[in-house]
Amino acid sequence: MQLKRMPKKKRLPAGRVALILFLCQMISALEVPLDPKLLEDLVQPPTITQQSPKDYIIDPRENIVIQCEAKGKPPPSFSWTRNGTHFDIDKDPLVTMKPGSGTLTINIMSEGKAETYEGVYQCTARNERGAAISNNIVVRPSRSPLWTKEKLEPITLRNGQSLVLPCRPPLGLPPPIIFWMDNSFQRLPQSERVSQGLNGDLYFSNVLPEDTREDYICYARFNHTQTIQQKQPISVKVISVDELNDTIAANLSDTEFYSAKPNRERPPTFLTPEGNTSNKEELRGNVLSLECIAEGLPTPVIYWIKEDGTLPTNRTFYRNFKKTLQIIQVSEADSGNYQCIAKNALGAIHHTISVTVKAAPYWILAPQNLVLSPGEDGTLICRANGNPKPRISWLSNGVPIEIAPDDPSRKIDGDTIIFSNVQERSSAVYQCNASNEYGYLLANAFVNVLAEPPRILTSANTLYQVIANRPALLDCAFFGSPLPTVEWFKGAKGSALRDDIYVLHENGTLEIPVAQKDSTGTYTCVARNKLGMAKNEVHLEIKDPTRIIKQPEYAVVQRGSTVSFECKVKHDHTLTLTITWLKDNGELPSDGRFTVDKDHLEVADVRDSDGGAYTCVANTTLDMVSASAVLSVVDVPNPPFDLELTDQLDKSVQLSWTPGDDNNSPITEFIIEYEDAMHEAGLWHHQTEVSGMQTTAQLKLSPYVNYSFRVMAVNSLGRSLPSEPSEQYLTKAAEPDTNPTAVEGLGSEPDNLVITWKPLNGFESNGPGLQYKVSWRQKDGDDEWASVVVANVSKYIVSGTPTFVPYLIKVQALNDVGFAPEPAVVMGHSGEDLPMVAPGNVRVNVVNSTLAEVHWDPVPLKSIRGHLQGYRIYYWKAQEGSLKRNRRHIEKKILTFQDSKTHGMLPGLEPFSHYALNVRVVNGKGEGPASPDRVFNTPEGVPSAPSSLKIVNPTLDSLTLEWDPPSRPNGILTEYTLKYQPINSTHELGPLVDLKIPANKTRWTLKNLNFSTRYKFYFYAQTAAGSGSQITEEAVTTVDEGKLAMASRQVDIATQGWFIGLMCAVALLILILLIVCFIRRNKGGKYPVKEKEDAHADPEIQPMKEDDGTFGEYSDAEDHKPLKKGSRTPSDRTVKKEDSDDSLVDYGEGVNGQFNEDGSFIGQYSGKKEKEPAEGNESSEAPSPVNAMNSFV
Repeated sequence: MQLKRMPKKKRLPAGRVALILFLCQMISALEVPLDPKLLEDLVQPPTITQQSPKDYIIDPRENIVIQCEAKGKPPPSFSWTRNGTHFDIDKDPLVTMKPGSGTLTINIMSEGKAETYEGVYQCTARNERGAAISNNIVVRPSRSPLWTKEKLEPITLRNGQSLVLPCRPPLGLPPPIIFWMDNSFQRLPQSERVSQGLNGDLYFSNVLPEDTREDYICYARFNHTQTIQQKQPISVKVISVDELNDTIAANLSDTEFYSAKPNRERPPTFLTPEGNTSNKEELRGNVLSLECIAEGLPTPVIYWIKEDGTLPTNRTFYRNFKKTLQIIQVSEADSGNYQCIAKNALGAIHHTISVTVKAAPYWILAPQNLVLSPGEDGTLICRANGNPKPRISWLSNGVPIEIAPDDPSRKIDGDTIIFSNVQERSSAVYQCNASNEYGYLLANAFVNVLAEPPRILTSANTLYQVIANRPALLDCAFFGSPLPTVEWFKGAKGSALRDDIYVLHENGTLEIPVAQKDSTGTYTCVARNKLGMAKNEVHLEIKDPTRIIKQPEYAVVQRGSTVSFECKVKHDHTLTLTITWLKDNGELPSDGRFTVDKDHLEVADVRDSDGGAYTCVANTTLDMVSASAVLSVVDVPNPPFDLELTDQLDKSVQLSWTPGDDNNSPITEFIIEYEDAMHEAGLWHHQTEVSGMQTTAQLKLSPYVNYSFRVMAVNSLGRSLPSEPSEQYLTKAAEPDTNPTAVEGLGSEPDNLVITWKPLNGFESNGPGLQYKVSWRQKDGDDEWASVVVANVSKYIVSGTPTFVPYLIKVQALNDVGFAPEPAVVMGHSGEDLPMVAPGNVRVNVVNSTLAEVHWDPVPLKSIRGHLQGYRIYYWKAQEGSLKRNRRHIEKKILTFQDSKTHGMLPGLEPFSHYALNVRVVNGKGEGPASPDRVFNTPEGVPSAPSSLKIVNPTLDSLTLEWDPPSRPNGILTEYTLKYQPINSTHELGPLVDLKIPANKTRWTLKNLNFSTRYKFYFYAQTAAGSGSQITEEAVTTVDEGKLAMASRQVDIATQGWFIGLMCAVALLILILLIVCFIRRNKGGKYPVKEKEDAHADPEIQPMKEDDGTFGEYSDAEDHKPLKKGSRTPSDRTVKKEDSDDSLVDYGEGVNGQFNEDGSFIGQYSGKKEKEPAEGNESSEAPSPVNAMNSFV
């Protein structure tokens, strides 16, 4: 059985040498593992590892180095033969051998010549186990000889003749490279007509006058010695027919003169190769080069075919303008007949080349080294092929096997040596030589017979870490001779592992097909043969797999934006995780726009080049997973380009373009714009749009326009920049297609007609000389059309027309080519004049105190003398009897009623007022005369609120009210109404008292009031039309004078002890009272002031407005939010009209108040009791005698 190294099924730890043996089915032998420690102990025959090439061409200017390196145990010694005899290097002082090596160095740079050491060298490496030999190394110095001296005559020939300039370079070693140049070292141009052949000659199929020159020079470059040799220049002169006739005429008499005829065209003939057929032989593996060069006029073209076959597509190449056919890696199958055909307009010629492919020997099966145990069998096989078939010969330790020492364990059978029952003395190195007339092959193969006990080469206690559910491979690399058997055990006392669960490989490796967590443990490998036993322990750990739990997702972003990819990974915590991001399977660009942060990749300011596949690679020491996402960078398209105009007609043209890059978003349409460089240079107009699938468009054109076009591409993100403009295209002039629009006829004066129109633009003119024919006539007359032709205007005035007469008008465009189509007729009017008649029968109907309705009769249409726009009413407020006297100083109001209306309403009148009005008709020119003034009176209305209300001189039981009458009585005041009611300490409203006061009064005193009591007053005026708006106010009567005197004496007795005790008792009493009030309030809720107010309020009293904010607002029983706090009443108790619209509904729960020096009350209500900033002596309690007393302290 033979063990050889098997490929590994897993990546082994770094630094270990892979040592795996496997069985070979054909040869029974051991292969020695390449373990350094093992090789130090095992003996091994020599093996040649490096040698110089068989054909070794050296540079004669440098030292000669002939290589020969070999390995073996013990290290081999080296010897050389030269030309078949022993080469004693010790006798030649110029030759040295490298220590520990067989490499020779011949020092010819100091003295000696390279030619002295030409010859055939062979190296032998030998130790106690055998001898290995190198190839025969033929050493030859490179040669670069000069051209032989020769005299080259100038060449003169007629135009059109063929020519071959020979090169014939000197024979060099290796052969030189040939090329043609001139004196300036410039390569001569080559073509189908002029080319260099494989032999170096320069071939002219036919010459031209420009081929005349005196410096055709052939150069030979010898690469090995880096030298260039030059041939003598060749002079060529090509004479034209005219020059030849002149030469003949100068040298011949008249009777002998004849004229040279022009060189005629001719069919091809071959310059090389000669004849119809030729032969070519080439060796297998080389490049087959076939050449055919033909002459003729015109220059022939060369074609190649293979008879009964086709040229190999992947190995065939054409060189030298198809004059050379090359087939690389030629094989026996390429043998056959190849035909080259030269053809021009006058005919064709062919040449057949018969190709034979020979072969130097090549290996089919080279012999391999054998490592055998004593008593084993084996074979060495040496098989080679070639054409002709090579001869196989064997050598043993460099000696032909026929004369080598006899070995009973071997038997020669042609290309095979059979070994049986070998012993240690059978060790040797065998050489196989396969040769034919084209070359030879030499291979060394040793037979090494070893007797070795088992050795385990895998390191002890190696730790294997494997991902769960994957195969686990535990190595047990071993060596022994004879071949050991291997067993595996798990744990300290486990039995041998069997094939039903595990896979036992022949190289000693134990495979666990699906490793699980319970596979973790210690495994023991045991190797045995008849010479001994060896064992080794390894350890296995199973790890959780690495998984990507959130993969990056496909993204489409616009150029310039930011995109982020996320890659979340879960892995075994005992392993180190590394996350790497790749772009298109390469590294991320080294650009600050790319930011990697933990499990995110962010790309800022995305560019087109950023598009591609981004891969997240999660690596541990045991496994690797990856996930990819594609980033598509989109943007508006790039502009189209290469605009071209074709099919140019008078009124159409075809535009074509090439789309720009769509930037990953398909183009949906193209927008085409045009510029008129003649009329509106720099201004682009929309022409049309076409589908994004089109790249051409048929465009309709207008006459007399100098067109340029540009195209823009559109995709889902927007529109591209415009393309570069196309070439300009000027269309022919034509008559206008359209007439001016917006034609109107209106008079500016009573005796004229102004005709206006919207002129055509330059694009619409269709030609030069744009003018307008303006025509008019009266609509109702029998006059002929009057007309005038004008240019560069958009208005024409017809004078001397009757006032406001209808006219028929038309405006027609024309240019130098002709007229536009007949224009449409429009109607206009001559100028208007002021109306002549005033409306009659003006009537006024008063609807109510603020509204009146006016009626009038229409004026005759003819008297209007223009377009009726409506009627206008002038009205004003006037004093009776002074209507005419003060008319100029009265402010008049105006109402206009459109069209032909004969009635209208006058709103916003003041009640109880005297008004006058008149009516006028209105046309486009202005107003007509006014109708006679009509007067009317408005009835009474309700008055406004009294202008002010204030309360003065409060006493214990009386209050005096003063007021100003309403600013707008709106009639005759009949009386005032005063209503008032008290408000107790709990904010409950008392009975409402209603009092009528004569209209001539402005002051009133109320008596018999309760002392120290707050009252609320409601006051309003009345006319015959009803009651007006009310004004409200509040006031408090003063306290008892006796108590005031007591309060004044407090200053005198404040220092008395009894007074201090009394005050403490009073304070305690007040505290108890406050506690009782607080409990009652919390128990009973808020006081329903609004309900009581509603119950006692006069139904005629109007609700108070909230604009003034004089008082706070109540909340309902369940609402505990703070209420709004009102502003204080002015100290003079004056209440303006707009501040008086209050009602009891705005009262709060508590009263905070203080008295002025005159005893008037300044109060403020709030929605809840809370501490306020001290302004005088304010109290949060209801007014009581005690509080009133304290307010004076």
